[in-house]
Amino acid sequence: MMEYSPLYLAYLHYFNTERDYFECHEVLEELWLEEGRNLLYQGLLQVAVALYHFRNGNKNGARKMFAQAIDKLRKYPPDSLGIDLGQLLSESEKYREKLENIDREPFEFYDLTIRIVDPALKEKVAEWAVNPQPLHEED
Repeated sequence: MMEYSPLYLAYLHYFNTERDYFECHEVLEELWLEEGRNLLYQGLLQVAVALYHFRNGNKNGARKMFAQAIDKLRKYPPDSLGIDLGQLLSESEKYREKLENIDREPFEFYDLTIRIVDPALKEKVAEWAVNPQPLHEED
C-alpha cells in the first residue's frame, strides 16, 4: 500500500472539496520541494494555479499554467498517485483549448475534480478533512 503525504491529502481536499486553489498551491509546493521537485507534483500544482488564475480573471496566466501542467502530466501513467491522472489531463487539455478560443467563444469559470481511484487514498483524504494533521513544522 502506498503511503501518501499529509500535504498531498490536503491538496486533494482543498482541490476537490474546498475549491481553494491558492491553498492547493501552497501545500503542494511544499511537497514538491520536499520530494526533490518531482514534475508530477509540479504539474498537479500548476493545474490548481491555472484554475486560480482563471477564476481571478487572468486568462493568459491560466492558459500558460494549463500548457505547462499538461506538458508535465503527459509524462506519467494515467493512474499515478492513486488518482485518475488521465482524466485530469484530458479535462485540463479541454480547458486549455477553451481558453485559447475564449475571446470568440466566452465561457464561465468551472471547477475540475480529481477522481481518486485508490480506495485507501479516498479514505485518507476523508479522514484528513475531519481531522487535519499539521502541515508545517512548528518552529
